[in-house]
Amino acid sequence: MHRGGPFGARLAGLGGGGRAAGPMASGVIKCKAAVAWEAGKPLSIEEVEVAPPKVHEVRIKVVATAVCHTDAYTLSGADPEGCFPVILGHEGAGIVESVGEGVTKVKPGDTVIPLYVPQCGECKFCLNPKTNLCQKIRVTQGKGLMPDGTSRFTCKGKQIYHFMGTSTFSEYTVVADISLAKIDAAAPLDKVCLLGCGISTGYGAVINTAKVEPGSTCAIFGLGGVGLAVIMGCKVAGASRIIGVDLNKDKFAKAKEFGATECINPQDFKKPIQEVLVELTEGGVDYSFECIGNVGVMRAALEACHKGWGVSVIVGVAAAGQEIATRPFQLVTGRTWKGTAFGGWKSVESVPKLVTEYMSKKIKVDEFVTHTLPFDRINEAFELMHAGKSIRSVLKF
Repeated sequence: MHRGGPFGARLAGLGGGGRAAGPMASGVIKCKAAVAWEAGKPLSIEEVEVAPPKVHEVRIKVVATAVCHTDAYTLSGADPEGCFPVILGHEGAGIVESVGEGVTKVKPGDTVIPLYVPQCGECKFCLNPKTNLCQKIRVTQGKGLMPDGTSRFTCKGKQIYHFMGTSTFSEYTVVADISLAKIDAAAPLDKVCLLGCGISTGYGAVINTAKVEPGSTCAIFGLGGVGLAVIMGCKVAGASRIIGVDLNKDKFAKAKEFGATECINPQDFKKPIQEVLVELTEGGVDYSFECIGNVGVMRAALEACHKGWGVSVIVGVAAAGQEIATRPFQLVTGRTWKGTAFGGWKSVESVPKLVTEYMSKKIKVDEFVTHTLPFDRINEAFELMHAGKSIRSVLKF
């Protein structure tokens, strides 16, 4: 169970240098955060200053946060949008500490999940049911800044950049009010923080992007956290055959727990894995999902699809500058290549519903958490992920 308990007790727990504010924000809060001073180096636990929220901003006390491959991707220096020094983290959950001017949808004490894909409800993207890619604050978010072009973080006299509009590797963070989902106050924050990225992305890729039908045959390439969420989605959608594909056989047992009907290792075959899958499924799968970010695997996933109607969804994020390739004939003969970001969920309205689905046991969340660590051991969480020993490590403040 997460720390905090009932509503009143949570408000009382807003210590750590901060205090519960009234309707408007109070002063600067000094707190603990993991700062990435430069690419390729371990994170450094520091005392940072978190300025109060400005117009249409919200300051949150983060209760729990998880480590995702996207954090490691940026930390590695491979992310073209990576800015340093920065406070990473985008799978978090916490309590609203104070709000800036003009904020009406949340108040101090509300339980929230920060969102790296916002939902303003006003831009042409938000008004179009075909996409969830709100563009209201895209430019500043990509530069590691708040919508007004400045940062709310300082450390040792230096400005620290924000990350993905969330920066959950800090005991307190400031986010735009359109980048927050208000959720059920009874939800365990050390579990539902995962709905801020990985689980929602994989599950939504099935439900929203591919729209898998009952009786379908599906193949999932990459059995990490996102791949397991895809498997879970395929099972919820009623797929009759769910094939997990990974080079690490140690992941097969967990994949089957989530709903995979069989698992295969490409290294066990002399021919390309797409040919193996076409033979195994009498012509190819109805749906395939690439959950790694490897452009060669993306091609294999498309070519493993059935002629005439197969759909392949790219879920993994490839490194900057990489390109996908296939013979055009693959598409001419009826296969479809799609991509998904945050599983196609319109975030502000959908994440609270996903929390409700978890609370009613329709979707798994607890089962993704393999390690729970104190925040100070954040570098250990990265090591566990790189070693393939964790699905998700959750850090608690």
